[in-house]
Amino acid sequence: MAVTYLKRASKTPETETATAQKVVNEMLAEILKRGEDAVRDYALKLDKWSGEIIMSEDEIQKSIKDVPAGVRKDIDFGVKQVHDFALAQKNSIKDFSVELYPGVTAGQRVIPVNVVGCYAPAGRYAHIASAYMGVATAKAAGVKTIVACSSPFRGGGMHPYLLYAFKAAGADVIMTLGGVQAIASMAYGLFTGKEADVVVGPGNKFVAEAKRILFGKVGIDVFAGPSEIAILADETADAEMVAWDLVGQAEHGVESPAWLITTSKTLAEKVMELMPRLIEALPPLANEAAGNGWRDYGEVILCDSREEAAAKSDEYAPEHLEVHAAYLPWWLENLTSYGSLFLGEETTVAYGDKCSGPNHVLPTKRAAKYSGGLSVHKFMKTLTWQQMTRDAAVHIGGVTARISRLEGMEAHARTADARLAKYAPGREFDLGTPVKE
Repeated sequence: MAVTYLKRASKTPETETATAQKVVNEMLAEILKRGEDAVRDYALKLDKWSGEIIMSEDEIQKSIKDVPAGVRKDIDFGVKQVHDFALAQKNSIKDFSVELYPGVTAGQRVIPVNVVGCYAPAGRYAHIASAYMGVATAKAAGVKTIVACSSPFRGGGMHPYLLYAFKAAGADVIMTLGGVQAIASMAYGLFTGKEADVVVGPGNKFVAEAKRILFGKVGIDVFAGPSEIAILADETADAEMVAWDLVGQAEHGVESPAWLITTSKTLAEKVMELMPRLIEALPPLANEAAGNGWRDYGEVILCDSREEAAAKSDEYAPEHLEVHAAYLPWWLENLTSYGSLFLGEETTVAYGDKCSGPNHVLPTKRAAKYSGGLSVHKFMKTLTWQQMTRDAAVHIGGVTARISRLEGMEAHARTADARLAKYAPGREFDLGTPVKE
């Protein structure tokens, strides 16, 4: 068995992160020091925005009043798909209680966090779908307060279609803020007085780095990098469909990897022949992104067998993984590391990115080896509780005292001793050897 790279990337997403780390650390320090004033300064400097940060209901309605009925209908469809899938996820996890030992009852409660910050980027493109991917999912979880942020679009206010998506999905507060300053404002509770418990949403490398640095103070969805696609294909695949799907995701940006892993050399060569022509036919903005992304980050990998192809895919752990191959159930059963899986030619990544239902905020840079993407579970806390009878407390107390003293933790042991003395006065217990030092 052998793996052959017919095309290999000259760069990786990791090569571009050092600069972002320095810039973001400086910005976060300034925002922490000067608060809202620093955020306003960055909004003016980076986005040429000096207007109000929090949008009033009147401003929102004025901005979205001219959104065409057809656009509203499409966005409403996407919102419902995402919300309904998230609701099904929520219903898959339940509160429960169980008697673990006579008199010892333990259980879990699954409850939403209180405040969520949802970001949707609007730099190169206005990411309308990202607006409802975060907000509709948080809404399905039952989050009390949802704060939504997006940057001014190309020198104006927030893109009206993106704004409509925030509103339709159920955002409680909408702020015209982009980039690091938006992530920091939601995390620190600037302008709203409500610190986010969780901050989610895709963005450029500066947004991703801000979330990484703030993780711990707040929860985040995933450690994100540039969008990725891998396609697993065999001799049954349509080369043009494969090429279009690679181009479609390379459009995200000049640092977006696109990988083809195939068992067919004929298919690989046809796809490589098609890629430049399809990219050249794109409009200028997409042409630049896809062209540079394919040149620097694109790979074509030839494998001897589907087992070898699946292993290589799991090694890459791609954000989006399409399978254009025979025997789709085999791939579903055997693939283990991906952000989201698209089985069959009919199920392209773009459908998932926009409106099919499962969330499009997904792990990149091989984080799919240990993490899934954004889901309703990200906004839910699984809390445990326990209660016991006095008879049970006596039994548990003896075991606790002995284990605590074996560990050298005398104060822990004495909390058990005190209960044994109260609940079973006069009884003799093996409490372990008291800690002397």
